[in-house]
Amino acid sequence: MAMRALSFVAPSSPPPSPLLRSNPPRSLSLFSPKSSPPRLRRSSRHHGSSGGSRMSLAELEPSLVVKKKATEISSDLKGTSIFLVGMNCAMKTSVGKLLADALRYYYFDSSDSLVEQACGGESSAKLFRESDENGFRDSETEVLKQLSSMGRLLVCTGDGAVKSSTNLALLRYGILIWIDVPIELLANEAVNAGASSPSETTLDTSNSDSFLKVLDELSQRYIELKEGYGTADATVSLQKIATKQGYEDLDSVTTEDMVLETLKEIERLTRLKKMMEAAARPF
Repeated sequence: MAMRALSFVAPSSPPPSPLLRSNPPRSLSLFSPKSSPPRLRRSSRHHGSSGGSRMSLAELEPSLVVKKKATEISSDLKGTSIFLVGMNCAMKTSVGKLLADALRYYYFDSSDSLVEQACGGESSAKLFRESDENGFRDSETEVLKQLSSMGRLLVCTGDGAVKSSTNLALLRYGILIWIDVPIELLANEAVNAGASSPSETTLDTSNSDSFLKVLDELSQRYIELKEGYGTADATVSLQKIATKQGYEDLDSVTTEDMVLETLKEIERLTRLKKMMEAAARPF
């Protein structure tokens, strides 16, 4: 199946040097739209709906502490792209959008969505996946090749991004962060949405036992993907943040909490990079 050229915003120039790995060769052409993606304007205290409540000014924009931390690490980051892995969910998406906004990076929803775009739409991609699974995965790898060769990108990857060693190697040309959200929250999200699964497969949420069924299927999915997630440069765990902040309810963890922890992990990685470079210099 012929693949269409991807259409997304590329930075005007790549970073002078990567943070953690050397850049792969730019063998693929990219086409940029006339305008960049819109900035995220709302930062919710919860990753679900606001329930119609009035929002304060602090909730309308990313928090000052997130912006301050992003500003502090931007120069050392040098435009290195960031890839978020983990089970697909609203929290991972919200973290990606807010993090991209704070760092002034270009945001992309997932490598799976870009594969769909390259195939000509969701329906075409579904047919392609069903008729030629290996071909679909090859297309996914092609997308990741393009993404990994660019700078200043924030990509929330799809589940398929960690399924092969080739894809994982491509992701490691940027900074790889695992957004770890408890399976119970993912199952609740799927059941409450009453729609498709947060993963690539569709879950049945129509019966009274739907939560347990969804929980079981997501748990199996998690086991399949955990090894790939574990290769990330850093892990941002919602459970650990809740414990650290003293929250009694996991739903109390905000997008800002997750983004701030992600920025701290990126800062730790940049400092480690500096130390390694300093140690390598001749006396």
